[in-house]
Amino acid sequence: MINENEKIILDFIRKSKGTTSKEIYEATQKIASYATIKRLLSKLVANNLVIKEGNGKSTKYLISEFYEILFPINMVSYFENEIDNRTIKEYFNFNLIEQTLKEISLFTKEEIAHLEFLQNKFKENISALSEIAYKKELERLAIDLSWKSSQIEGNTYSLLETEILLKEKITATGKTKEEAIMLINHKEAIDFIVDNPDYLIPLTISKIEDIHRLLTKDLGISKNLRKRKIGISGTNYKPLETDYQISEALIAMCELANKKENVFEKALLVLLLISYIQPFEDGNKRTARIVSNAILLNYQHCPISYRTIDSIDYKKAMLLFYEQNNVFNFKDIFIKQFEFAVKTYF
Repeated sequence: MINENEKIILDFIRKSKGTTSKEIYEATQKIASYATIKRLLSKLVANNLVIKEGNGKSTKYLISEFYEILFPINMVSYFENEIDNRTIKEYFNFNLIEQTLKEISLFTKEEIAHLEFLQNKFKENISALSEIAYKKELERLAIDLSWKSSQIEGNTYSLLETEILLKEKITATGKTKEEAIMLINHKEAIDFIVDNPDYLIPLTISKIEDIHRLLTKDLGISKNLRKRKIGISGTNYKPLETDYQISEALIAMCELANKKENVFEKALLVLLLISYIQPFEDGNKRTARIVSNAILLNYQHCPISYRTIDSIDYKKAMLLFYEQNNVFNFKDIFIKQFEFAVKTYF
C-alpha cells in the first residue's frame, strides 16, 4: 500500500515533471530524512509508479506511464463530482489490454507477499480439514457468493433467505421469480467451477460464454456476445459497440491472462476486464466474478465470496476503472476480500 509520505512525494513529482531527490527532499519540507526519501523513491520505482533517468547527481525522477493505473484515488472525493462533471476516459482503451497491462504487475511486491502469506495460511488450514469439512466450508462460501454477487446486481434476497432457497428450495415471500432464478443460477455456476476447476484453463471466449449461459439461464438474457451498443448506469463510459470489437478485446484479454504468471493477477485482471469489456447484454459482472474465482480454484487458491463488501463501494470502484482505468480501489477490495475469505471459511 502507498503511505502518506509516498503520496506527498508522488504528488510533487507529478507536478514538477522531472526532479532530483534533493529537490524532492527540500520541496516536501523534509517530511523524512534524506536517506528515507531515497529509500521511498527506490520503492516507488520498483512499484512502477516512478521512473528514474540519469545517474549520480543528475538523476531525475518522473511519473511513470503506469501511474494513472496504479496511483491512489480518493473514491469519496472522486464521486463528489456528478456524472457529467467528471473528466473521464469516455471510450474503450484497447492499449490498456494490448500494451500497458502486459508490461506491469498490478500488485506491489508487498501486496504479493501479503497475498501469498494468506494463501499459505489457507493451505495450512485446509490440510487440517477432512474432505467433508472442506466441502462444507466451500458450500458455505458458495452460498455467500451467490447472495452477494446477486445483491450487487440488485437482488433483494437476504443472506438467510438465500440459504433457505438454495438448501431447501423454498422461495422467499414477496420476492420475484427472477430473483430466485438468479440465485439458483449462481449456485449452479459455482458448483460447476468447483467440480471442474480446470475448465477455464486456458481461458477462451467460448468458456466465458459457457459460464455466462449458466448464470443467465431462464432469465430472458441473450446468450451470445452482444451485437448492439449499451449504456452503463452511473457513468458516461461507452463500451465497445460491435461483436467484432468485443471478440477482439476478449481474445486480447484471454491472451493477457493466460500469459500472466501470478495467479492473483490473473484473477484480478479477468474480474476487471470482463466487466470493462461488457461482452454481454447483461450478466457481465456476475460472469467476471465466477471466472475470476474459477482461476483461483484451478490453482488451489482460496476463492472469494465478497460477502462483506458494500455493493455501492464495489460499483464505485468498478466505475473508477471504467472511467480512469485505475485499479487502486478495486485492488484494495480484492485483497481485503481474499483476506476475509481465508480467515472466515477455512
